[in-house]
Amino acid sequence: MSAFRHGLYVTEAPTSLLPPVTVNSAMPVALVTAPVHLSKDPYAVTNVPRLCFNYNETVSQFGFSMRPEIWNNYTAPGMIFSQFALYATAPIVLINVLDPTIHNEAVADEVLYLDGMSAVLGVDGVLIDTVDIQGYEAGIHYTLAFNRDGFVVVNAKEDVDGGMTENEELVLSFTKLAPEKVDIYDVIGGYDISTGKTTGLALMNEIFPRFRLVPGLLLAPKFSADPVVAAVMETMGDNINGHFRCITLCDVPTMIEGEEEELVQHRYTDVPAWKNQNNIVSTRQVPCFPMVRLGNQMYDFSAQLAGLIGRTDFENGGIPYNSPSNKNMQINGLCYASGEELVLNNEIANFLNGQGIMTAINFTNGWVGWGNRTAAFPGNPDVKDNFIPIRRMFDWIGNTIVLSYWSQVDFPLTPRLIDTIVDSVNMWLNGLASRQFILGGRIEFLSTDNPQTDVLNGIARFRISVTPPPPFEQGEFILEYDPAYLQTLFAM
Repeated sequence: MSAFRHGLYVTEAPTSLLPPVTVNSAMPVALVTAPVHLSKDPYAVTNVPRLCFNYNETVSQFGFSMRPEIWNNYTAPGMIFSQFALYATAPIVLINVLDPTIHNEAVADEVLYLDGMSAVLGVDGVLIDTVDIQGYEAGIHYTLAFNRDGFVVVNAKEDVDGGMTENEELVLSFTKLAPEKVDIYDVIGGYDISTGKTTGLALMNEIFPRFRLVPGLLLAPKFSADPVVAAVMETMGDNINGHFRCITLCDVPTMIEGEEEELVQHRYTDVPAWKNQNNIVSTRQVPCFPMVRLGNQMYDFSAQLAGLIGRTDFENGGIPYNSPSNKNMQINGLCYASGEELVLNNEIANFLNGQGIMTAINFTNGWVGWGNRTAAFPGNPDVKDNFIPIRRMFDWIGNTIVLSYWSQVDFPLTPRLIDTIVDSVNMWLNGLASRQFILGGRIEFLSTDNPQTDVLNGIARFRISVTPPPPFEQGEFILEYDPAYLQTLFAM
C-alpha cells in the first residue's frame, strides 16, 4: 500500500480515563513525594506548585506506577490516582517536596547479567541519566528505558565493535532516589535566604498569585500524621495570602512506636487521646483514621477524602454546603500502614466521630465516609466551628466576597458604594437561600459597627449573618404500640 496520502484523515486515541469535572470550591493543594525518576524531567518539579487538570499531564510531570511498592514509598501516586481515576475531579495543585539532588543514594559496582542481549535492573528509583556501565558508552553500546513496572531495562546494541555479548556480566553505577530521606522539615519548608527559594508548605501563599485560584483543601498525605506538620498546615489554612481560608485534612498515624521502640498498631481506643495530646483540636483540621484500601493498593485517608469532598461539591453545584459523610468512597476496606485489615463497626465509628475524627463504614449503601465534625469537636460547641460543611461554607462565602469585591477597594466611600455592596451581596445570599444552600442570609452596614474614627480612616465594616443548614446527623423514630387499632378486629 502506498505511503502517499492526500486529503483529510481521522485517527482515534483510546480514552485513558474519564474526563474530570471542575470543582474550584474543593481544589486540593497536596504536598507529596513523587517518583520523579519516572517523570519527563526529574529535576523540574521540586518545590514548584503545579496546577493539574488531567491525568496524563500530571503523570508526565510527576511520574507514576501502579506497583504497590511505588505507592508504599511515594505519596503522589495515590493522590493522583484517587483524584483523577477514582473521583474524577480537577483541578489539583501538587507540590513535590522530594529533591532528587538531595534525597538520593549513590550505588556502585552493581552486578547485572544480560539475559541474551537485555537485562532488567530490579532497583527502584533509579535516575536513568546517572546510569553508567563500566567499559561501555550509552547510546553507542546500549540504550536504557523504563519498563511498565518502573525498572530500568538495558538493551545491548548488536553488531557494534567492542560491544556487549550475550549473557555478559555487567558492572553498573547509578544514583537512585531515597524517599525515606524526606522528613517533616522538607514538608514544612520555608524561605531559604541563601538560595532565595521558598519550599514546602510556605508555597501556599504562591498558589493564588500563580493560578488565580483559591485553595479549598490543604493536605500532606502521610506526613500530616506528624503533629508538627498538622500544626503548620492549620496555620497556613487559616491565613492564605492574608485574605483566604481553607480546611486541612490530617491523617492520624495507624502505626505508633511501642514500648520496645518497634511500630505497633494504633488502637482506635487510643486515637482520641492521641488527638488531644497532640493538639489536633482546630476548626480547620479534619483528622482521618485509619488508612483505606482498594484492591491491593493502600491510600492515606486524606488523599481519598479530598476526592470525595470534590465529588460531593460538584454534585451540589460547586457549593460546599453538603457534608462528605455518608457519601460513597472508592474503597473496599480499612487497614493499618502494615497492610493488616482493620474492621470498624458502627459503634466504633460513632465513637471516633464523637471525638471529631473522620472514618469510614460499610453499612447499607457500601463503603462511605463517616463523620461530620472537625477536630474542634467536642471541645468547641460552636456549630460554625465543629461541623465540616458549615465551616467550609463560612470559608467559601468569605473567600467569594473577597474575590468579588476586591475591585471596589480604594473607591470613594460613598452611600452609593455601600448600597452597591449591600444590594449585590443580599441578592447573592437570597439566591443561595432560594436553592437551599443556606437557610437564610443578609448583609448590613450598621452604625454600631462603624465608629466615626474608623470611617475617617477609610475603614468600613459590613456585617453578614448567614445560616448554612446543619447535616441531619441523628434521627430518632419513636415507635409506639397503639391498642386503639385492635378495634379493627371487630370491623368485619
